[in-house]
Amino acid sequence: MRVVVKVKPGAKRDHVEVGADGTLVVQVKAPPIDGRANEAVAALLAQHFGVKRGAVTLRQGASNRNKVFEVSGLA
Repeated sequence: MRVVVKVKPGAKRDHVEVGADGTLVVQVKAPPIDGRANEAVAALLAQHFGVKRGAVTLRQGASNRNKVFEVSGLA
């Protein structure tokens, strides 16, 4: 399953919510430096969907706030 995500790095807490347009808005404490925010988003999405971290892969938007992740192993 592909998931469109809008990322807000440097937030006060890690949090996932559904935006008005249906995309997931993911807030992470990690800064957008050296891929740390991307890694934090992937880990948070894995937790949110109840899959292992390795099941979540960044497909588009490595250096953009709007990203597409692929989540495998969902029923």
